[in-house]
Amino acid sequence: MRRRVVVTGLGMINPLGTDVSTVWNALTNGRSGVGYISIFDASNYPTRIAAEVRGWDVSHCGEELKVWEKRGRHAKFAAGAARQAVDDSGILESLTDRSRMGVYFGAGEGNQDFQNFTSMLDVATRGESGFDTDAFMRRGLEILDPELELEQEPSMPSAHVANMLDIQGPNLNCLTACAASSQAVGEATELIRTGTVDAMLAGGAHSMIHPFGLTGFSLLTALSRNNEDPTGASRPFDRLRDGFVLGEGSSVVILEELEHAKKRGAKIYGEVLGYGCTADAYRITDIHPEGRGAIGCMSAALKDAQLSPDAVGYVNAHGTSTTVNDKVETVACKAIFGERAMQVPVSSTKSMMGHLIAAAGVTEMIVCLLAIRDKVVPPTINLENPDPLCDLDYVPGQARETDVRVALNNSFGFGGQNVTLAVGQFDGK
Repeated sequence: MRRRVVVTGLGMINPLGTDVSTVWNALTNGRSGVGYISIFDASNYPTRIAAEVRGWDVSHCGEELKVWEKRGRHAKFAAGAARQAVDDSGILESLTDRSRMGVYFGAGEGNQDFQNFTSMLDVATRGESGFDTDAFMRRGLEILDPELELEQEPSMPSAHVANMLDIQGPNLNCLTACAASSQAVGEATELIRTGTVDAMLAGGAHSMIHPFGLTGFSLLTALSRNNEDPTGASRPFDRLRDGFVLGEGSSVVILEELEHAKKRGAKIYGEVLGYGCTADAYRITDIHPEGRGAIGCMSAALKDAQLSPDAVGYVNAHGTSTTVNDKVETVACKAIFGERAMQVPVSSTKSMMGHLIAAAGVTEMIVCLLAIRDKVVPPTINLENPDPLCDLDYVPGQARETDVRVALNNSFGFGGQNVTLAVGQFDGK
């Protein structure tokens, strides 16, 4: 029989708060974490707003600031969320063999050395004979710090977390854009199901609130330019939506084989029931207009969970607040739920915390688990102008009490990567 996987610990750091209870309270009360960018000077960009983590540093999770000084902003978030999750679960105290637990992150790039890069470009373009490669390299050797450059590698958060917690099992990272941390949870679940390990620390960490990130998404015209109303800028499924809002942070879950968790008397938040993963195989920045990838991964997750669509009580949508995504995700939900589509609550918590990119999926999976625990579905805020092409029940404005036992979490990334996780209430057996 396939081994069952449960969630026994949670950790979160994002624009709505730096612990799970604070974030959940903000979500259920419809608060926004979006404001003006303070990390760097964005005054000359078409988008000047983002959802930043404020008032937190790595010393808050017991780590020394000097040790982490040169490590990536997202790696520091990962350390904080990981520490919360292992403390919440208590697993390290009862883990006799550290090689039977691993780390799997969906993490993005780290520090982007924008100032040094522009200095190197300046030196290389001073002459009249074109780009001087030798001057570019000489300047780089003078000013670049190898420790800082190493932190650009997406694998560094998982490495730092494993070292910090002495977790000696498989150490992995994937970067499948906005689907990354959901994929990390899904693949970590498979490692436990097959008996490779007994537990996994799975999560995501990312911050693209830097000049390169803002420039790239601005060139794609993917970001909201509603600079006059930051808290109202992220408006998934609304007719006046004009793009997503960048967020940042990290979330971590402790995944554990059921019997291992029961043996140590662990608190269980819920069960990972299904994992579906597909590719649109269509375009890099557009999802297939008929939603074939989204439909495929939602169907695959339900099949993996051995559940009918009728069992689903809530969908945490990818819900980016872009014209194409919201419309196509609506099409996909209708294809999955059929006549029942209008009765299934679907909400986008990106309306409040922005888009955490690689860290978004696992963050929203935790939201699903909390919705199941508390029988409360968080709202989609800023949904004020109905779009006739987005006509599902998006829980507009205010949270809603409802009996959720199974939830789907959708994550659809640039490049056409699609992941759906099905999570459910633990039945106690």
